[in-house]
Amino acid sequence: MDNPVLDAIFSRRSVREYEDRPVEPALVKKILEAGIWAPSGLNNQPWRFAVVTSPEMISKFEPLTRYSRVIKAAKVLIPVFVDSEAMYHQVKDHQAMGACIENMLLAAHSLGLGAVWLGEILKSESEIRFLLGIDAQYHLMAVLSVGWPTQKNRRSNRKPLDDVILYRDCEL
Repeated sequence: MDNPVLDAIFSRRSVREYEDRPVEPALVKKILEAGIWAPSGLNNQPWRFAVVTSPEMISKFEPLTRYSRVIKAAKVLIPVFVDSEAMYHQVKDHQAMGACIENMLLAAHSLGLGAVWLGEILKSESEIRFLLGIDAQYHLMAVLSVGWPTQKNRRSNRKPLDDVILYRDCEL
């Protein structure tokens, strides 16, 4: 079956190594647009973004994570925040943020870009907000590192479905 959505889901990988060439602003805009089309409870759309492309600002993120080599290689960083004033239910809004981030990763992949969802950097949330001049009502959910991948067609594996299905009443 030829299905571009499933193809993108099954072929997307976390990319941590990038070519030394810029990412066009129009492509970054498409990634952000994909993020805002994620589902959210009551359509509250609690996501907020920062876009970091200057090498000087990117370098300020390097000491904030043990994955500094990924930050250093990136051409774009997209810190993704949830707006606490737009939230109505913590679990549902955090689920929406995950959907937003996944949409962004799939969009990057579909555009030929590589990206990775950095979570360990959350420990540096206050430093990142300070660097960017962002108020405390915005809580960091992830930083996406984006660039042109140095390697394509990377492989991965997943657990068999039978190992993760807890109950079923049909044959799959």
